[in-house]
Amino acid sequence: MTLDLERIVRTLAQHQVRFVVIGAYGALAHGSNLPTEDVDVTPDPAADNLARLSDALRALGARIRTHAVPEGLPFDHDGESLAAAGVWNLTTEYGDLDLSFVPTGTQGFAQLNPNALEVDFDGDVVRVASLEDIIRSKQAANRPKDQRALPVLRELLANRDLDAN
Repeated sequence: MTLDLERIVRTLAQHQVRFVVIGAYGALAHGSNLPTEDVDVTPDPAADNLARLSDALRALGARIRTHAVPEGLPFDHDGESLAAAGVWNLTTEYGDLDLSFVPTGTQGFAQLNPNALEVDFDGDVVRVASLEDIIRSKQAANRPKDQRALPVLRELLANRDLDAN
């Protein structure tokens, strides 16, 4: 499978899904050079939005990601069933997509969206979590990969603040 993270994000945007990009892919929009192998997003949990998300997931050929079955497990979904889990780890025809309704250290979409910045992906406007929110979430998660990323992200934030002064 060819990894095309931008295609995943554009497909969500084209289905008018309201979401905020978080994680390492979100950090790239802030100038990070950290590697990533997936897209992490926090969707708006409103029922109409989750119905559009379900349609977008079908367009992406989304399946549940598992180590035991590399191509992923098929699953039937709609907006209501997507809302029933806090996290979905999925694989798509274009790469891996993680849905996190309430990322660690945040209160979810309602908290992340107001501070998010808008990024243009070939005409599709996508909201990306603020660098401060990405840092806060990685600090709270405190996984080894987050601990490795935090110095880079903090340096980006410090440089941005210096440039602003």
